[in-house]
Amino acid sequence: MSQSGQIDAHTPVLVGVAQYVQKCAPEDAKGPIELFSDVGRRAVADAGAAEDLLSSIDTLVVVNSTTSEKAFDEIPVGRLNNPPKAISGALGIKPGRSFSTWTGGNTPQMLVNHFAEEIAEGRSDVVLTIGGEVLASQLKQALNGLDMSHWGDNDEPTPAEFTLGSNFEGVSETERAHGLSYPPNTYPIFESAMRKQAGRSLEEHSKWLGEFMHPFTAMAAQNPYAWFATERSPDEISTETPSNRMVGFPYTKYLNSVIRVDQGGAWLMMSAGKAQELGVPEDRWVFLHGCADTHDIWNVTERVDLHSCPAIRVMGEAAFEMAGWSVDDIDCIDLYSCFPSAVEAGCAELGIATDDPRGLTITGGLPYFGGAGNAYVMCSIAQMVEKLRAEPGKKGLVTGNGWYLTKHSMGLYSTEPVTGKWSRKDPSVYQTTIDAMDHPVLDEHPEGEGVVEGYTVVHARDKVRMGIVIGKLGSGKRFIAHVPYDLELLQRMKQEDLIGVAGRVTPGDKTNTFVPNW
Repeated sequence: MSQSGQIDAHTPVLVGVAQYVQKCAPEDAKGPIELFSDVGRRAVADAGAAEDLLSSIDTLVVVNSTTSEKAFDEIPVGRLNNPPKAISGALGIKPGRSFSTWTGGNTPQMLVNHFAEEIAEGRSDVVLTIGGEVLASQLKQALNGLDMSHWGDNDEPTPAEFTLGSNFEGVSETERAHGLSYPPNTYPIFESAMRKQAGRSLEEHSKWLGEFMHPFTAMAAQNPYAWFATERSPDEISTETPSNRMVGFPYTKYLNSVIRVDQGGAWLMMSAGKAQELGVPEDRWVFLHGCADTHDIWNVTERVDLHSCPAIRVMGEAAFEMAGWSVDDIDCIDLYSCFPSAVEAGCAELGIATDDPRGLTITGGLPYFGGAGNAYVMCSIAQMVEKLRAEPGKKGLVTGNGWYLTKHSMGLYSTEPVTGKWSRKDPSVYQTTIDAMDHPVLDEHPEGEGVVEGYTVVHARDKVRMGIVIGKLGSGKRFIAHVPYDLELLQRMKQEDLIGVAGRVTPGDKTNTFVPNW
């Protein structure tokens, strides 16, 4: 007996996935319209249906990228103002609804969760979602003076009411003034606090980071869709050298996500009843057993602390409860990995060992597989679907993270069918647990004695740029500040642990200053 006869007809199923990677000379590069529409067609074809599935698509979503109007305004040509309209035209389809998205690396998994619910409630039938980047070729074409006008469109921007996700700014104005809007400045601050929590010295932790991320490079080296298909030794990853410069201490270049890639993916989801009606073979079906979406205390400077991420823990509890699984049941894992601290947070909050023999990535992770902007998780979902199809009955976990350990989404997948009616708890119900947590507030004009909770030393290609410190005042309020620009002091911060060190904080017109009592 086929499994479809035992499944509620409204159960959402992923039936088609595809990925792309483009590595070629600038003059040979395909633009976003061609790449996105091609990967969409391949995801539809991957479903293996006898029927024409393209004409059945009632909802199209295109994930925000650097080619769209809401990001990277400094790129003047080859831009997509209305990506869903451009891709619909290229695919030759007329979906009843089309959406773009706001910024966030959690977006692809959030979209799976959102449209799974819509399908289960009968509000959607067939949903195609596409996302990717063409930034590597875009920059090369611009540098070479090539014509990119055919890459873009001349439409008005996608209306906000047809844009999914959260559009809140990722940082406050005070955080922005101190450099926290740039992820390579912010995630190393989390890393410093996590190192202190783990009880490692600076030297021990540098060595540990290389060992921790080495398996990611090994996985990327085996992945035909990886941007950097190179296995690197632990020392090569974490040791500062001319070819592996320091970016935000303690992160060298090889510990940073890379957005200058041409990568992306697509997925096709529909109801089980529709899949049966359209003749999609059951060996293509993958089910979403559990899912959740959360966000942490929004601003980094007001988090409960800098070494944990309660939102991931709450999200995991909700998703595992929905699936009726535990983390020990999982066979395949892909934790969002823009920077090591994001992976460490996922491990700590979900109860996964940092050296778990199951591995922590199925792609190679953002620094090595490639950090395709908001669309990396399009690739990890596609990879997970293919992996689970090849090993029926196994269970997979995928997480996504937006902004600065801020927005989180999670999916639990298997080829085993969902039993009963598919439904999920409204995320607003468990979000209240996070929102109610006691946490410090930021003093935007701090003055007095303070103690460091986390820090980084930010580097440019040819110089040390600044030191950023987050800490607590005697009042219990948080502060953010720069240290004085003194090369001897900045170098000392890379050689001696600044966490726990007291000092004097003074306010300034744009940035505050922290002088340690060294």
